[in-house]
Amino acid sequence: MKIIPAIDIIDGKCVRLSKGDYGTKKIYNENPVEIAREFESFGIRYLHLVDLDGAKSKHIINHKVLENIARETALEIDFGGGLKTLGDIETAFNAGARQITLGSVAVQDPAFCFQLIEKYGPEKIILGADCEDRKIKTSGWTEESELDVIDFILQYREKGIQNVICTDIARDGMLQGASGALYSEILSKTKIHLVASGGISCMEDVYEMKEVGCSGTIIGKAIYEGRISLKQLQDFI
Repeated sequence: MKIIPAIDIIDGKCVRLSKGDYGTKKIYNENPVEIAREFESFGIRYLHLVDLDGAKSKHIINHKVLENIARETALEIDFGGGLKTLGDIETAFNAGARQITLGSVAVQDPAFCFQLIEKYGPEKIILGADCEDRKIKTSGWTEESELDVIDFILQYREKGIQNVICTDIARDGMLQGASGALYSEILSKTKIHLVASGGISCMEDVYEMKEVGCSGTIIGKAIYEGRISLKQLQDFI
């Protein structure tokens, strides 16, 4: 199972939110490259980088942060937040993203996303399935939809999507454990490669996600708050 630390960006700084609420912003480091380098020094190979400014404004903003991390490390970066147009997506890839995560646009413009899957190949595209009470939310989690998370994933699996990041918004940043039951159901009904996101609070949660069958797990606040050490992650890897 891949260990994928998260760096969320607002105003070029590394931050974390609780349940996606921008009012709960806490700054952990003003230089995300430093954080990325530290991750890499402990044997971590992957990074989940989110442009929260982009997610809110609906177009890419913090691509320079992506570019700097890609230049200064060898981390395989998946990048999301505000990717709405072909221009935004090309900017992300040109800045060094190995993969991009499509969230809001996958709800609002499926036809465009199907074209992207054909253009870049399914290995370059991750579906971001961010849900609360099983319903998909968009635009930095500020807008609700009536889409059930499993129906949403199945729609894209039919078009070739292989990789999905599923965030249970109610657990994100809360350090109360991940949604193992939901992820088990998703895996049994969709047969995709699922990355768990939201709620990881300790190494026991990480091992639970491995047992559930997730292909990866994203860890954010638990690292920044010292609940999980990078040495523990290095040992797991």
